[in-house]
Amino acid sequence: MKKLSILFLILFAAVFAQAAQVVRGPYIEDPTQTTMILKWQTDADTPSWLEYGPAPRCNQIMTVTPESTLHKAVLYGLVPNQDFCYRLYVNNTAGDGVQEPIEGSFRTLFSAERKVVNFLVLGQTGAPEPLPTEENPEPVDEAARAREALANLMVKEKSDFLIHTGNITASGLNADADREFFTPFKAVLAKNPLFVALGPNEYGPNRDSRDSKSFLRTNYTRFHDMSWSKATPKYYSFDTANVRFVFLDTNVAEGAVWAPEIGEKSAQTDWLKNTLASAGEKWKIVVMNAPAYSTGARGSRNEVFAAWGKIFEDYRVDLVIQGGDANYERTFPMYRGEPSARGVTYVTLGTAAPAPTKREHGDSSTARFVSARHFASVKVVDRKLTLKAYNENGKLLDTLEIYL
Repeated sequence: MKKLSILFLILFAAVFAQAAQVVRGPYIEDPTQTTMILKWQTDADTPSWLEYGPAPRCNQIMTVTPESTLHKAVLYGLVPNQDFCYRLYVNNTAGDGVQEPIEGSFRTLFSAERKVVNFLVLGQTGAPEPLPTEENPEPVDEAARAREALANLMVKEKSDFLIHTGNITASGLNADADREFFTPFKAVLAKNPLFVALGPNEYGPNRDSRDSKSFLRTNYTRFHDMSWSKATPKYYSFDTANVRFVFLDTNVAEGAVWAPEIGEKSAQTDWLKNTLASAGEKWKIVVMNAPAYSTGARGSRNEVFAAWGKIFEDYRVDLVIQGGDANYERTFPMYRGEPSARGVTYVTLGTAAPAPTKREHGDSSTARFVSARHFASVKVVDRKLTLKAYNENGKLLDTLEIYL
């Protein structure tokens, strides 16, 4: 099979003389129990060839993408709970064959009887490149160093997918996404499907203007799309194993005029209630950018807390993962604004790149606060959830355990 497929590639590639380099990806999107999407970009128009199959048989199926710089392969007929591997080929420099393949792997979402889930969480990767000055003509890019260090740690973790709490780039521009996200985290993205809670940067620097309507579509949705909700990519949910993940859009609280409303009678709030109510006995994990609880430099978003805090409690959400502040913070379980064993735990995972900020004020809600760049590794085993947060040097910052 492999010899035949490689021969096919060489013969087919000979028709196209121009070589190309993969400049973004491959990365994985929109996983379900039976489908997956792989996307990548090349620096020149070229066809691409993708082999894939259940690991370790990576060459069972082949698909070809048309000549283009933007490539998307939708993989159908997969099975739940399964590890797959793939090899991606593009033309070689001589134009008479293909380059060495780029290899990767992915895992389909788990069926309900599966009781183990591992995932990674990352916050704000967007930070502008430092500009040289007369006094400092070669400034050190600390954000770039942190991205590289975190990526090297994350790729070693056992994980099924990656959650990003928003603000992928500082500008929101697709043009900056390679430097600030896709290149430093390439190895992580090659094997972890990506889920994002939209941050204000995704709506652009002029998000308070009615003229900003097309910004999200022409930038963010060029490299990321999900399919579960009619409101996608703004809010959506998915189930894997015994967990329901709910992604919300809080950006109306950040002045984004085209973001969905979050008030009591809003469509997003109605959708949130229905989505939580139908989760049954599953774990319920909410992901959003603006923090309902925060003692960091930017602080809590009272509008978000007022709209959804009581809903999270009434529908027994187990964990809220939030971004928005450049620090790590964990609350005690909170109920009606006070620490309580029956409450909801909030964890801020707010910076992988921008300089971390200090705590602005004390509050009885805070169980742990650390000013550091960080990521989290989370594991759900049946009725126990364990979250571990690490800084860019691999130091354990905090451990959270929750029982269903």
